[in-house]
Amino acid sequence: MPNIESARKQMRVSAKRRERNRAQKAALKTHLKRLDALLETKQVDTLKNAAVEAIRLIGKTRNKKVINRKRAARLQSRVQRRLNKALAPAGPEKTV
Repeated sequence: MPNIESARKQMRVSAKRRERNRAQKAALKTHLKRLDALLETKQVDTLKNAAVEAIRLIGKTRNKKVINRKRAARLQSRVQRRLNKALAPAGPEKTV
């Protein structure tokens, strides 16, 4: 336990920030799990809205520096790729 007043205050500030960051990360993870569940159902309108919301939420957590910028970009890319795959017409796959 720190004895200096500024160190005590810094501990209080850090605790508040840690709780806020935890809550934002948890909300992001929950939203991504909901999106995964919607990908199974293939409801187009709901799926598009959820994907847009997920990408927006990832951007917000990145701007607040809760998650790393490269992780945010990777998550957004994965969400977009899964959305595109789910919305793609079912047809023969291309061979390379």
